[in-house]
Amino acid sequence: MAMALRRAAISLGGSGSPIAPSASFVPVLSRFFSGPPPYAVKVGIPEFLRGIGGGVEAHVAKLESEIGDLNKLLVSRTLKLKKLGIPCKHRKLILKYVHKYRVGLWRPRAEPVKS
Repeated sequence: MAMALRRAAISLGGSGSPIAPSASFVPVLSRFFSGPPPYAVKVGIPEFLRGIGGGVEAHVAKLESEIGDLNKLLVSRTLKLKKLGIPCKHRKLILKYVHKYRVGLWRPRAEPVKS
Protein backbone atom coordinates (compact mmCIF):
# COMPACT_ATOMS: atom_id res chain seq x y z
CA MET A 1 0.00 0.00 0.00
CA ALA A 2 2.73 2.45 0.96
CA MET A 3 4.71 1.52 -2.14
CA ALA A 4 1.72 2.25 -4.36
CA LEU A 5 1.26 5.65 -2.74
CA ARG A 6 4.95 6.42 -3.15
CA ARG A 7 4.81 5.50 -6.84
CA ALA A 8 1.73 7.68 -7.32
CA ALA A 9 3.47 10.60 -5.61
CA ILE A 10 6.54 10.20 -7.80
CA SER A 11 4.47 9.97 -10.98
CA LEU A 12 2.62 13.18 -10.01
CA GLY A 13 5.92 15.00 -9.69
CA GLY A 14 6.44 14.72 -5.95
CA SER A 15 9.78 14.09 -4.32
CA GLY A 16 8.79 10.62 -3.17
CA SER A 17 9.51 11.27 0.48
CA PRO A 18 6.62 10.47 2.80
CA ILE A 19 7.28 13.54 4.97
CA ALA A 20 7.08 16.25 2.30
CA PRO A 21 3.50 16.32 0.94
CA SER A 22 2.84 17.64 -2.50
CA ALA A 23 1.30 21.10 -2.79
CA SER A 24 -1.62 19.65 -4.77
CA PHE A 25 -2.95 17.90 -1.63
CA VAL A 26 -3.24 21.03 0.53
CA PRO A 27 -6.53 22.43 -0.92
CA VAL A 28 -8.15 19.01 -0.68
CA LEU A 29 -7.38 18.68 3.04
CA SER A 30 -8.40 22.22 3.91
CA ARG A 31 -12.03 21.66 2.97
CA PHE A 32 -12.33 18.73 5.39
CA PHE A 33 -11.00 20.66 8.38
CA SER A 34 -13.07 23.81 8.07
CA GLY A 35 -15.28 24.60 11.05
CA PRO A 36 -19.07 24.39 11.14
CA PRO A 37 -21.03 27.35 9.83
CA PRO A 38 -21.78 29.99 12.46
CA TYR A 39 -25.27 29.97 13.96
CA ALA A 40 -27.22 33.21 13.96
CA VAL A 41 -29.51 32.23 16.84
CA LYS A 42 -28.27 32.45 20.42
CA VAL A 43 -29.21 29.31 22.30
CA GLY A 44 -30.79 29.67 25.72
CA ILE A 45 -32.63 27.26 27.97
CA PRO A 46 -36.02 27.69 26.19
CA GLU A 47 -34.54 27.08 22.73
CA PHE A 48 -32.53 24.15 24.03
CA LEU A 49 -35.50 22.41 25.63
CA ARG A 50 -37.76 23.07 22.62
CA GLY A 51 -35.10 21.51 20.42
CA ILE A 52 -35.10 18.36 22.56
CA GLY A 53 -38.88 17.94 22.46
CA GLY A 54 -40.56 14.99 24.15
CA GLY A 55 -42.44 17.13 26.66
CA VAL A 56 -39.25 18.53 28.20
CA GLU A 57 -40.24 22.08 27.26
CA ALA A 58 -42.79 22.00 30.11
CA HIS A 59 -39.91 22.62 32.52
CA VAL A 60 -38.65 25.85 30.92
CA ALA A 61 -39.91 28.19 33.65
CA LYS A 62 -38.61 25.98 36.44
CA LEU A 63 -35.13 25.61 34.93
CA GLU A 64 -34.81 29.29 34.03
CA SER A 65 -35.73 30.40 37.54
CA GLU A 66 -33.55 27.87 39.39
CA ILE A 67 -30.56 27.37 37.06
CA GLY A 68 -30.47 30.65 35.15
CA ASP A 69 -28.53 30.22 31.94
CA LEU A 70 -27.55 27.47 29.52
CA ASN A 71 -23.94 27.24 30.72
CA LYS A 72 -25.10 26.24 34.20
CA LEU A 73 -27.50 23.70 32.69
CA LEU A 74 -24.64 22.18 30.70
CA VAL A 75 -22.72 21.37 33.90
CA SER A 76 -25.67 20.38 36.08
CA ARG A 77 -26.03 16.78 37.26
CA THR A 78 -28.98 14.46 37.56
CA LEU A 79 -29.37 15.02 41.33
CA LYS A 80 -29.77 18.76 40.80
CA LEU A 81 -32.49 18.12 38.21
CA LYS A 82 -34.12 15.57 40.51
CA LYS A 83 -34.26 18.12 43.34
CA LEU A 84 -36.04 20.49 40.98
CA GLY A 85 -38.78 17.88 40.51
CA ILE A 86 -38.05 16.88 36.91
CA PRO A 87 -39.19 13.30 36.13
CA CYS A 88 -36.63 10.60 35.35
CA LYS A 89 -37.51 10.30 31.64
CA HIS A 90 -37.11 14.04 31.12
CA ARG A 91 -33.86 14.14 33.12
CA LYS A 92 -32.42 11.41 30.91
CA LEU A 93 -33.42 13.29 27.75
CA ILE A 94 -31.99 16.58 29.03
CA LEU A 95 -28.69 15.01 30.09
CA LYS A 96 -28.38 13.04 26.84
CA TYR A 97 -28.75 16.16 24.73
CA VAL A 98 -26.55 18.22 27.08
CA HIS A 99 -23.75 15.73 26.43
CA LYS A 100 -24.33 15.80 22.66
CA TYR A 101 -24.36 19.61 22.72
CA ARG A 102 -21.09 19.82 24.69
CA VAL A 103 -19.35 17.39 22.34
CA GLY A 104 -20.67 19.24 19.28
CA LEU A 105 -22.83 16.48 17.81
CA TRP A 106 -26.18 18.23 18.22
CA ARG A 107 -27.55 21.74 18.16
CA PRO A 108 -31.16 22.92 18.40
CA ARG A 109 -32.60 23.97 15.08
CA ALA A 110 -33.10 27.64 14.48
CA GLU A 111 -36.79 28.31 14.01
CA PRO A 112 -37.69 30.70 11.19
CA VAL A 113 -38.80 34.16 12.29
CA LYS A 114 -42.58 34.51 11.91
CA SER A 115 -43.70 37.90 10.65
